Amino acid sequence: MKKSHNRLIALLFVTASLNAQEMPRMVTIPPGTFMMGSSGKESGTKTGLMADKDESPAHEVTISRVFRMSETEITNIQYEEFRPEHKALRGKDGFSSGDNEAVIFVSHEDASAYCEWLSGKTGRHFRLPSEAEWEYACRAGTTTPFYTGGTLPEEMMKNQRTERELVPVTLDVKFGLPNAFGLYGMHGNVEEWCLDWYGEYSGKAAKDPGGPSDGIFKVTRGGSHNTPVEYLRSASRSAALPGDKHTQIGFRVVETDLVPGTFKAKEVKPLIEKGVAQRKFRWAKPSDEPVWMDPIPFVVPPSDKTPFYNHNHQPAITWCPNGDLMAIWFSTDAESGREMVVLGSRLRKGAKEWEPASMFFKVPDRNMTGSSLLTLDDGRIIHVNGVADSGDWKRLAMVVRSSDDNGRSWSKPVIVETEHAVRHQVISGPIICSDGTLIQCCDAGPGGDDGTSIHLSLDNGATWEDTGATIPGIHAGIVELKDGRLMAFGRGNSIDGKMPVSFSSDKGYSWTSHASGFPPIGSGQRLVLKRLNEGPIMLATFTKGGMTIFLSYDEGETWTDGKLLSDGSGRTIAGGAWTGDFTMDASHAEPKGYFACAQTPDGVIHLISSRLHYRFNLLWLEN
Repeated sequence: MKKSHNRLIALLFVTASLNAQEMPRMVTIPPGTFMMGSSGKESGTKTGLMADKDESPAHEVTISRVFRMSETEITNIQYEEFRPEHKALRGKDGFSSGDNEAVIFVSHEDASAYCEWLSGKTGRHFRLPSEAEWEYACRAGTTTPFYTGGTLPEEMMKNQRTERELVPVTLDVKFGLPNAFGLYGMHGNVEEWCLDWYGEYSGKAAKDPGGPSDGIFKVTRGGSHNTPVEYLRSASRSAALPGDKHTQIGFRVVETDLVPGTFKAKEVKPLIEKGVAQRKFRWAKPSDEPVWMDPIPFVVPPSDKTPFYNHNHQPAITWCPNGDLMAIWFSTDAESGREMVVLGSRLRKGAKEWEPASMFFKVPDRNMTGSSLLTLDDGRIIHVNGVADSGDWKRLAMVVRSSDDNGRSWSKPVIVETEHAVRHQVISGPIICSDGTLIQCCDAGPGGDDGTSIHLSLDNGATWEDTGATIPGIHAGIVELKDGRLMAFGRGNSIDGKMPVSFSSDKGYSWTSHASGFPPIGSGQRLVLKRLNEGPIMLATFTKGGMTIFLSYDEGETWTDGKLLSDGSGRTIAGGAWTGDFTMDASHAEPKGYFACAQTPDGVIHLISSRLHYRFNLLWLEN
């Protein structure tokens, strides 16, 4: 009795050390059963909002025990009792400067650490809500899209649309109408981290469920400011990498000693990762004859339910040690769309056609603009991708993952450039310098004249550094010259009416630029600059006739007259993306396209545009 009495006094003492403003106010949530998710158009809607595929099938879930949830999202003053240094982030990017505004710039790890700290401080059991607990608490007995019915009242809206420049709004946590349980801000303000790894619903009835036992992304719920209202629905699911942090994610806590059940997710491999051969391929010697093969599409619609949208664009390509080629690109309805996915296809060794597209990489409900692939000397493949905070592609973080088994499996993605900001829109065509440095170019901004930023890795892609320099022209291609300097060409920022060419003698920290001898390129066009295995530098760009290849045998001092990428036979071909149908003949080649290029050890140059795969060799270019 005495021991119990002393423990109670101790608890009262530590709880008192948190004043009312710093301690989350908790609301009691009763047990019950509800239908989790959505299987289509939700009842009671007046807006025609439709469910996302990952919200189905709707299924019965029972919450068997009472628990308590914080009335609001955790605020700055509450979080800063745990981490005072976070106060330096108040007002960053124009958001959350007040004591009682939702804390932002917190990762899943940060939110979980706060729960552990609060548990230790109070002697009670705090954690993040499971996804099921979150939706049950949000709905509070309702079956409509929002707990307010078919629509959200105007006073609960916080600029509910996608913006290139986020519109600052207050993130005060106690706004609008509370739900029947007394919870505020379950629709909007900021997304909220959940306990669960993201995974598909099984569709089976469940009791106190948790998510998969492992995964890549952590669930977020509720939507945020500067986000279309459909992402604020009770059933809407989003996710993010656990280490991600930005203006649109915060969290709230639950108090319970219940540990939700987890399950081992069934691994469903996309086509691009199935049956991948692991034997190292013995490449043929380069041909001593000119090689030209008819262009074939590498963007092939999927044969299953893989999302495939109207706009397929911005590709990257590499070769695998097993003899396969692998290409990736984004597929979307809108370039500022959250539906954007990165799809991939494989041209297996000996095959004549590319396989149908399958899923390659997707962070749920995030824009995925900008991808690159690079095969290292040891056979490991590096994949770099942009990941947005929400829908627009101006604010991107850089994510890296790798494969040491020809793309059959990939490491968990790691955020290597953590700020969601400009300078992170990944461009195809990273290079390996003679000293082992990896160089990745990124667009320095969303505008056509924003130039290109340079990112370096000294540890085979594990970490990266932005040099801080910006060269003229977006979508730049880059090569290392034999004397160690870098040379780059880009689109836009014309100098004297010509495409800009830039040089660096210090690995990209400073540059000099001048007009090249080439015409500038524009919308729907992206060049390739590549050193060929045989030694010459190849520039694939556009002239009046269309796709044109130039060669330099003296490190960019002079260039050949150029050769149209055409075999001369007249035909009409579908170019995809912004290109559309075009005529290829003796004086015309593809007029637009986003180039990406790889040269296999057998000397064949594989140049892809927005839809087509061209194959030729140096002898054909010289012929």
